[in-house]
Amino acid sequence: MIARMLTIKGHNIWLTSGDPDRLKTAVEYIRRGFDEGRLKPVIDRVFPFEEIVEAHRYLETNGQFGKIVATL
Repeated sequence: MIARMLTIKGHNIWLTSGDPDRLKTAVEYIRRGFDEGRLKPVIDRVFPFEEIVEAHRYLETNGQFGKIVATL
């Protein structure tokens, strides 16, 4: 049997954000991934905006796994 070959890919945002054409392509790729269900963000916790100080304190603990979301 052939072993499963895992790949880790990194991205440098500065290579994309400074170039309008590359930025447009990247945004389209990400939106398409969300729309098609291939990209699924991992959300650790959701805080209402009124608790933004608590959200920041939570971030400072470095205990989160995923994104922290503040809702308006």
